[in-house]
Amino acid sequence: MPSSYFSSIQDISETVTQIIHFKDNVKRTFHGVISSSIKQGEMTKFKLKNGSYIYIMTQNVLLVEVIPE
Repeated sequence: MPSSYFSSIQDISETVTQIIHFKDNVKRTFHGVISSSIKQGEMTKFKLKNGSYIYIMTQNVLLVEVIPE
């Protein structure tokens, strides 16, 4: 995923819901993602409003849906 994608999320909303579609046809929904906390690399990480961190292996992701909260 292009790094410009993640910087544009911050323009949508302070917090977002992300639905992440993985290569193995699994979907995971994360609510309360703090958009300014999204950092992309070999592993993409972001923080939730409840203080949890999520780490995702970027190479396993097919699609990310972003919904403003």
